[in-house]
Amino acid sequence: MDEKANGMFTSRFILQSDPRIDELVFALPQDWWSRHYEYAWASQFAQSQDTVLDAACGIFHPFKFFLADKCQEVHACDQDEKILSPSLILQEIITHLGHEAVQKVSPYYFSTIRFTKADIANLPYPDGKFDKIFCISVLEHLEPKIILAVLSEFRRTLKDNGLLILTVDYPAIQPEALRDMAAKSELSFPDTADLTLPKSAIFSDSFLDVYGSRLYCYRTVLKKQVKSMDTKRH
Repeated sequence: MDEKANGMFTSRFILQSDPRIDELVFALPQDWWSRHYEYAWASQFAQSQDTVLDAACGIFHPFKFFLADKCQEVHACDQDEKILSPSLILQEIITHLGHEAVQKVSPYYFSTIRFTKADIANLPYPDGKFDKIFCISVLEHLEPKIILAVLSEFRRTLKDNGLLILTVDYPAIQPEALRDMAAKSELSFPDTADLTLPKSAIFSDSFLDVYGSRLYCYRTVLKKQVKSMDTKRH
């Protein structure tokens, strides 16, 4: 796969013309306005030899299960203590997505995925643990100071050649602000970053009462800026 050629490393708003998927482990609800696109894009980064983290994975969301089918070692963390209980995870899937969805969730996932209750601003993993960290539509719920702490933790736990795969909601997070916070956390773009909002970007009007405007989805890939001290330590 020629990643550079297909543009998957480019940080930009997700477009209506981008690939989307309707099923990931189980059928995705149609009112998940951005996840069909986010998952289609983020899934391209999962490789068979990877050790990965689904950070703030959610209880009933399927990306952690998808990663278990693709990657060598999968970790999933969330602040909700239900993440430690397979029965509660299954019940949440039934509650939010129905019995048909839960039938697609194999017992294999619970013997394979390493679930942890954790604050992503204080991760319980060693330095240089992960090839990839995925964080899908999470940072927009946090204050800027906390986002800086989270990005620093992601940097710390990434391998020197590791990648951080992020999506965020705009205007809750401005791409320029994300770029600046990434730089402060010693993370950088491995490819180009387009900060402009195109007319063809996907959007949702479902949260007008919360944000006062429609929501858009921005995707970004970040890599660790390796200093000489990091190189010596590893």
